[in-house]
Amino acid sequence: MPDPNHTLADSEFIALTTFRRTGEGVATPVWVVSDDETLLVSTPAGTGKLKRLAHTPRVTVVPCSRRGRVPDDAVPVAARATVVTDQEEVERVDRMLADKYGFQFRLFMFVEKHLVRGERRREIIRIVADREADADVPEADAG
Repeated sequence: MPDPNHTLADSEFIALTTFRRTGEGVATPVWVVSDDETLLVSTPAGTGKLKRLAHTPRVTVVPCSRRGRVPDDAVPVAARATVVTDQEEVERVDRMLADKYGFQFRLFMFVEKHLVRGERRREIIRIVADREADADVPEADAG
């Protein structure tokens, strides 16, 4: 079986679905890079997805468009996520994202910095496919 992380890391965006306490999934399109068998996402501290991850590390990931549209034939992958706050790691991953996405990532960071009026602390979401998860992954509404 091909490594789902490799395929997902090649996608321009993935829909990262985190789960509320009620079990309801919330999908968010995010930029992603790969580090061996791990997917890495950078996000501002305090976001809803980080709050939901504090409740459960269970996530699903699937390729999507910039606006979160998931192709009809895309299959969500069950995964586990952990949050990394170490600033050296955050800077390393942000450099990887800048290398992959180039100008659009740098522009996004510039706009975020100036709209927030200062540097906003970022955290990393480290995602690893859950190879022992059931084949029945809940459908995620990414749109």
